[in-house]
Order: sequence, then C-alpha cells, then structure tokens
Amino acid sequence: MPFYPPSWVPELPFDPPDHISISEFMLTEHYGRNPLGYSRSPFTCGLSGKHYSALEVKERTDYLARALAKELGWLPNEGSEYDKVIGVFSVNTLDTLPLAWATHQLGGIQSPANAAYSAAELEYQLKNSGAKILFTCLPLLATAQEAAQKAGIPKNRIYLLEVPTQVTGGKALPSGMKTVDDFIREGEKLPRLEPLNWKSGDGAKKTAFLCYSSGTSGLPKGVMISHRNVIANTLQIAAFEKPFRDTKKHPLNQSDYIENVLGLLPMSHIYGLVVICHASIYRGDGVIVLPKFDFATTLQAIQTYKINSLFLVPPIIILMTKNKEMLAKFDLSSVWTLFTGAAPLGKETAEDIQKIFPSWSIRQGYGLTETSTVVCSTSPDDIWFGSSGSLLPSIEAKIVTLEGNEVTGYDQPGELLVKSPAVVLGYLNNDKANKETFQDGYMRTGDEAIIRKGPKGHEHVFIVDRIKELIKVKGHQVAPAELEAHILTHPAVNDCAVIQVPDDDAGEVPKAFVVKSPSVGLEESDHVLARQIQKHVEEHKAKYKWIKGGIEFIDAIPKSPSGKILRRYLRDKEKETRRASGARL
Repeated sequence: MPFYPPSWVPELPFDPPDHISISEFMLTEHYGRNPLGYSRSPFTCGLSGKHYSALEVKERTDYLARALAKELGWLPNEGSEYDKVIGVFSVNTLDTLPLAWATHQLGGIQSPANAAYSAAELEYQLKNSGAKILFTCLPLLATAQEAAQKAGIPKNRIYLLEVPTQVTGGKALPSGMKTVDDFIREGEKLPRLEPLNWKSGDGAKKTAFLCYSSGTSGLPKGVMISHRNVIANTLQIAAFEKPFRDTKKHPLNQSDYIENVLGLLPMSHIYGLVVICHASIYRGDGVIVLPKFDFATTLQAIQTYKINSLFLVPPIIILMTKNKEMLAKFDLSSVWTLFTGAAPLGKETAEDIQKIFPSWSIRQGYGLTETSTVVCSTSPDDIWFGSSGSLLPSIEAKIVTLEGNEVTGYDQPGELLVKSPAVVLGYLNNDKANKETFQDGYMRTGDEAIIRKGPKGHEHVFIVDRIKELIKVKGHQVAPAELEAHILTHPAVNDCAVIQVPDDDAGEVPKAFVVKSPSVGLEESDHVLARQIQKHVEEHKAKYKWIKGGIEFIDAIPKSPSGKILRRYLRDKEKETRRASGARL
C-alpha cells in the first residue's frame, strides 16, 4: 500500500509552476517568496562578513546574465539548454548561486563539481556534461586548468569565482582572467536580455542542474534536475516547516520568521544546493557561507553571526560529541535546531549531542540527488531519534521487498520507492540506469527502509542502509550504519566504518575499520583494544551482528564531502589485502 504524509502536514499552497525558470521563482515575489526587501542578505561570507542584500543579488544576477550572453553568444531563447552548460568547480562562494540563476536566465545549465575532485574526475564530468566553460576559484585553479585542457575547454573559457583572502592566503588573482565581478561590471552597461518565452511544461522538461551521483559502484551518473524539480522541493520543504515556523513569528508585529543558517556544506552537493541555498533563501533566511570545514572557524561563525539553524552531516556531529571542551569555548546560544542529512545519524549519536545541548531540536532528513533532495524530514514538534521523519507534502512512497512484494504494514523492511514532483528527469545518456531506477512513476531509491508509527501517532520513515551494502549473515540482514552508530559510543573510537567480508560458515560477517580516539595511549595494545570494542558490540547486539570479521585500525575513514562513508574504498582495500594473503575473496 502507498504511504502518504501525516494528516498534520499541509498541502502545497499551489502546484509547482512548470513554465518558469528557477531564477524567476527565486528572484521575484510572484510565487510566494519572502519579499526581497524584507529578507536577510541571501549570502554572507562567514570569514570576511561581505554580503549583498536580496535586491542587490537580483541585480547582480541580471548583470551577470547580460555579460555572459555577450561573452559567449548565448541568447535566452536560442538553442537547447545543453548548448549552454557551465561547469562549476569551486569551494562555496557568495556568487555560486547567483551564477546558477544567471545561467538559468540564459536558458542554460549549471553542472557543479565536487571541490575534492582530482583532475581526472573533473575531466570526466566536464566531458560527460558537455560543459562549454568552467568557473573555478584560485585554490583549485591548477586542477581546473589541467582538467579543462583535457576536456577541450580553452584557457579563455576558464573564469574565476572570488573567495576570501583567508582562503587564498593573500595570493593575487592571475592577470587576464575574468572574474564574476568583472562580468557584473560589464553587464551593468549592457541592455536587458529578453525574458525566456517558455510555455506550459517547459520548466518541467528543461534541465537546470546537472549534478553527478556516484551511487555505490561505477562511474558517477549525470542527474538531470529540471527547474520544476527544484521549485517543487523548495515548496515542499517550506510547506512542511510552515506550521512550526509560524509559531516563531515576531511576538510584536507578527512578521514572518526569518533566521541565519549555516552554509558550510558544499553547494555542489544536492543537500547544500537545494535545502540550504534554495529553500532557505526562498523563505527569506540568510546563509552564512563558509568555503571549507574548520571546526574552530565554524563555531566562531555560529557565534559571530548568531546562526539559528545548523545544517550538518553526521561526521561533524560526531566530532562535536567528541570535543565538548572546544564547544564550551564558544557562545552557541543562538542555535535552536540542528538538521542532519546525506548519511544516517545513529540514535546513539543523536542522544549524545542532545545531552550536550538539551534545548536544541535534533532533526534528520532523507533524500537523494534523484529526488532533488528531501523526501522526508523530522518536524521540530515530532522528533524521534533514529527516524528520518515524515513524508513531505505531495510525496507518495511504497516499500517493496526484495522478492517484489509490496509491504502493507508497519515494521516490515523493503526497498523505498518514491513518487514526487521533485523526482528528476533521469540520468544523462544512460538508458540502462534509467530503466533500473525509474519505474511506473516511482523512483527506486536503492535504500532499505521501514515505516513505523511514532510516539505521537504519526508515520515515520527509518532508513536502514543501502541495499547493496547490507551484510548477509546466515540469511540475516545486518545494516553497517547500525553497527557504526553503536561502535562510535565506545570511548576509544573516534570514527568507524563497517563492511562485509566472506566467511565459510556464515557467508558474510561484519568487519570494522576503526579510527582511535586521541585519548588512546600509545602503550595500549591494538589486540586488547579490538577485543574491548568487539565485546562492546556483543553486550548490546544480537549474535549475528557481532564483529566476527575482526577490527582493523586505520588513520581515517574515507568519506565524501557530504559525509557519506565511502565503503567501496574499504571493500577494495580489503580485497587487495585478502588477495595478497591468499584468503577467500
């Protein structure tokens, strides 16, 4: 049976429009956006304090679009969006989103790339997306130039997004390279562009962002995200949170509640791109932009800019729970909520951070690039640790067992399938993946989930783990994320990851890779410590979940910039080790 949002979740105020660009949706007040003149500065640099008002951002976006049109010969109503693909390889900047919205005014596509990419990885995305130009930043320039050359992008088509001197070390911009600010100064003197003359349906079928999703294997896939997809999820998030935000209105003049949010997560990742940079801005909030993660710098920004909402990922939350002394050095009293996504947050870790900050609402959401982000989210009024919350408006979900049978009740695991106006157009030039993922109007997530009824009577979604990464022990399914969350509660563990290894008797058994806490003394035996951690699991988990594959201590757990554990790298490492020793693969 299909599952729907709880009865308390309001419907969308109107159908997501399908005839406009994201730029028009975000920079005008025709579609419910918080009035520009009564919004916080959309983007403020958390290092320098530099910012532009919402009206200035609209103006800068328009000027940038005019100058790009002249520079590249791209006109709004000529050619396909795939003739106008702009690659972006940069840390977070004040102009990353205005550049995207300017591209949309030209009828083009922004393809954001992971700032941690190597030249070879960036080259692949530039070629696969068909990017014609590349915007980068000074710290990543050498990598960008190498990749662009191999992808056939000429030097005069590489441009710069400006970052604070704290990131560049005061290094001067290369002479002869144009920056976003150069384009904006040129565009101010140029005539207005003709508006997009889209008809009904164009916004639902034209790609706005081409983001790359790696999944659990193979090369990254280009995900075609339409204008309507982003608009829909922005409206879904806003509608879902409106009942609670309405209770936080100003007590005197009842003006709409607006706040400052943390803009630390990569704008190249769908979580940062839509949840932080579209949903927050649409509601009039201000994003405090940080180009990269530094623990002390992040805490300082929260204190300085009185940030109210923290959008984080589990590794940062784990770091917070392990460094209470550092937290105590900063005034974090402005914070009322911490929201996490991109990877599961264990119940134990949620409880740990709640003990440190009893007044915070610790919330979790779940989504994918293929759903233009959020599928379900925790309401501040209905928090249940371990849950990813309730379905957002206009979302329908099904749970299907591995045998293909549809689940009809609670507490029955299976693959989560999602139907939503935010489900994307598909994968670029990948018919095989499209057929496997998008079926009968639903998107197959590849994640095992369970629907449960919460303490307040509302349905909650629990994400167990990626189906491909579940460990099969004598027919039992073991979720790595569950074991990781428990192992992290051991005081000697700073970080960990769990994978499956072959076993003659059980088929597979769990093996843990562990990063030791700095508090562990050099004199302590690895063998003794490993046995203590195994016993910690054995005292709390069923026998088939015990770490019988052993524990290996390593320096760092491989993770994506969004905090997702890259278990495939550990599986490859394990295979090489076993191959060298002659053990079973």
